[in-house]
Amino acid sequence: MVCAALLVWALVDTYRDSSGESMAGVIPLLATTPVSFAVAVLPEHETMFIAAVALGALVNATVIGWCSRALRHGDRTDPAA
Repeated sequence: MVCAALLVWALVDTYRDSSGESMAGVIPLLATTPVSFAVAVLPEHETMFIAAVALGALVNATVIGWCSRALRHGDRTDPAA
């Protein structure tokens, strides 16, 4: 949700900036690192920027989910416990 809001803000700010020097796109990329940096080096187009942020957010959410599940289960050796 936060990444989507940052992405919308960056796109709106970039369209409103007539000088073409807006750095607003950096914020969503930083929020979804490291995957978004790897995808952001692909051909420069607006859809690639959106795909980089979306993929980065998805991967980060998956990793955070795995980590939270592992921390909730703790160090149990018996799966029935």
